[in-house]
Amino acid sequence: MTSHAHRPGLLRRGLDALYALGGALAALCVLAIFILMVWASIGRELDWRVSWVNDVVSWLCAASAFLGMAYSFRNGDFVRVTLLLEKVPAKARQTLEVLCLLVALLAIGYLAYWAARFTWESYEFQDIAGNMVPIPIWIPQVSFVIGAMLFVIAVADETLTVLRGGKPSYVARVEERHARGDFSEEL
Repeated sequence: MTSHAHRPGLLRRGLDALYALGGALAALCVLAIFILMVWASIGRELDWRVSWVNDVVSWLCAASAFLGMAYSFRNGDFVRVTLLLEKVPAKARQTLEVLCLLVALLAIGYLAYWAARFTWESYEFQDIAGNMVPIPIWIPQVSFVIGAMLFVIAVADETLTVLRGGKPSYVARVEERHARGDFSEEL
């Protein structure tokens, strides 16, 4: 029985849905990679022309990595070095956590800015992929921009959570898994 006071607000639900959408799109890219690789394997045996598959698979690999970053980050699936954070008092841990998140926000914001600018330039100059699939290169680059922007939003979200004294979701999710006896990410 959940009271109204414990229900997440509209913004929280919207952000969580946005991160989940990024994760779902990343998963769909991985599924598409699987399907294309199986299809290409069969096609090679049947002497079909499948060399274009390598181009599409490489774009899907990049898309799956970038689209899934925010979701993975929030769920504690990123590699984090916490040796120092685990040894300091709670107040120092919060300060260090905020500093780490601010550095990450700056770095990822820089990445997102240049990804967007680079993609816009590809669009303006009408760059065409020079491999087997001649499409405007900005099309596969858009997943990089969207993924980087989602990641910026997720890191800003976590920074605000920690600044307000809350526990970051990536810590809470790992603690929840450990409480269930799931240490699979430790392998």
